[in-house]
Amino acid sequence: MEILIQLGLLIIGFVLLMKGADWFVDGAAGIAGKFGIPQLVIGLTIVAMGTSAPEAAVSIASALKGSAAITIGNVLGSNIINVLVILGLSAVLIPIAVAESTVKVEMPFMIAMTVLLLVLGMTDHKIGFFEGVILWVFFIGFMIYLFRMARQSDGEEEAAANKDKPIWLLILLTIVGIIMIIKGSDVAVDAATAISRILGMSERFIALTVVALGTSLPELFTSVTAARKGSADIAIGNIVGSNIFNILFVVGTTGLICPVVFSPEFLVDGIIAIAAAVLLWILVVRKRKLTRPGGALLLLFYAGYFAYLCLKM
Repeated sequence: MEILIQLGLLIIGFVLLMKGADWFVDGAAGIAGKFGIPQLVIGLTIVAMGTSAPEAAVSIASALKGSAAITIGNVLGSNIINVLVILGLSAVLIPIAVAESTVKVEMPFMIAMTVLLLVLGMTDHKIGFFEGVILWVFFIGFMIYLFRMARQSDGEEEAAANKDKPIWLLILLTIVGIIMIIKGSDVAVDAATAISRILGMSERFIALTVVALGTSLPELFTSVTAARKGSADIAIGNIVGSNIFNILFVVGTTGLICPVVFSPEFLVDGIIAIAAAVLLWILVVRKRKLTRPGGALLLLFYAGYFAYLCLKM
């Protein structure tokens, strides 16, 4: 009976996520158009931070409760899923064009920050106050870069869109959409975690798969919805920005609050996260597009990683 209740809650969570993502993308893309802000900047900031809210909430709360496996596992697992599953699935459905700056700047920066996280974590097997400061310095630098990129663009193409929708409606759609996304994610994660524990899965496995996938559901629905509606810059910017945000803000803030143990067992997961980011960059660097075969390759990579996790469960 308990598992049926949790399955029902899981479905409710998915419904909230789907509708919330639909409204959120419409609102965010519309705001970008009204103010002439490039959709890539919106994807890398508002959308990325909004869809990363579940990771932030889960990771910080887990750190305060002393559950290091959930904290680090959630961020590494979410970043792996964001690239391999979400972008992979989005590209299989609709090939995604990638902006020049994303290939030359944002993706290499995402790779570098993933390497930095692994180095900081494996040096003394914890992310403490000092490491948190380092991550926050890079986060502030990244935000300054985005601010300058927004100022340098005239945004004429974006301004031509959504002229018929009033700004108050676009803001309302964005706010209501993100609330539904976060609430839907919360309900889905709780239900999926409960189902997993009923089935006897380990905490690390739950952190790297169930919780990571659950907190990545906002990115999944937002990116797929954005790709389907032709807002490719939001789709790719959402994932790249979310992964950067997860490492620099989520882990950085968690480290500032209290030391988080970085277990040696996360070395493999960190390497997988780096490999996934590098593979993504290789797939898009030449044609500036993530094609259906490229998306299928990302999904296949995750299938292999998931098989490894099942063996180690």
